[in-house]
Amino acid sequence: MHVQELIVDLAVRYGFQVLGAVVVLLLGAIVARWVGALVTGQLARRSMEPPMVQLLTRAAKIVVMLFALVVAMDKLGFQIAPLVAGIGVAGLGIGFALQGVLSNIVAGMTIIFTKPFRVGEHIAVAGVHGDVASIDLGSTTLLHADRSRVIIPNRKIVGEILHNFGVYRQLNLDVAVAQPGDLTILLRGVRDVVLSNPRVLKDPPPVVGIAQLTDVGVKLAVQPWVKVPDVGTADGELYQALAEHLHARGVGVVPPLRHEVHMLNGSRN
Repeated sequence: MHVQELIVDLAVRYGFQVLGAVVVLLLGAIVARWVGALVTGQLARRSMEPPMVQLLTRAAKIVVMLFALVVAMDKLGFQIAPLVAGIGVAGLGIGFALQGVLSNIVAGMTIIFTKPFRVGEHIAVAGVHGDVASIDLGSTTLLHADRSRVIIPNRKIVGEILHNFGVYRQLNLDVAVAQPGDLTILLRGVRDVVLSNPRVLKDPPPVVGIAQLTDVGVKLAVQPWVKVPDVGTADGELYQALAEHLHARGVGVVPPLRHEVHMLNGSRN
């Protein structure tokens, strides 16, 4: 009987406080979900990057739930002022401990807001290069032609010299021709071969010209534009097509230089 009386006494004394705290938390969860959906919708209309939308949505939900938690604890009779002070001190310590992580997040927000590059573009930064596969708050992932990935902390990108190639790349094909004959006809044929490749862009037009005169012929400058994902494939296709075209015209490709060493009486000449 004594236990039952104690339970009844606690229920009468604290029941409404506990019920009020639970109601406050439930309302806080509902409001947090509504605020999150509202923030997501507003940011989506502004074409903001997905990582930033996710971060701001979570931040809005956390703020609402923290406010609801503080009100609920007040309903239960807790002293809020010492608790808030303790959270502030703990937050300061956590901030020092996670200084590197926070600097990456701040740098990631800077990248997302300023947009020095976007997903799908080819960049070179911090001594590495590749296609941008993803931009997260903590790091940026680059994809190489061999399908390997390079993950760069965002703080290593912000403030560094960054070369953004965009979504297009200009190939630089090295073609040396022996006994080229009529140069006008040669260049016209090479241009037609390059433009016949479906991966080569018509605008901007490819650069085809004479880059250098050699002892046995000429060196051609063949520099077409292609999309970043087509760089490796287009390079091989164009070399093969140019070799077949020159062979069909009876024009030879300059072979590698050969050096001969003659020995006379045990000495080199």
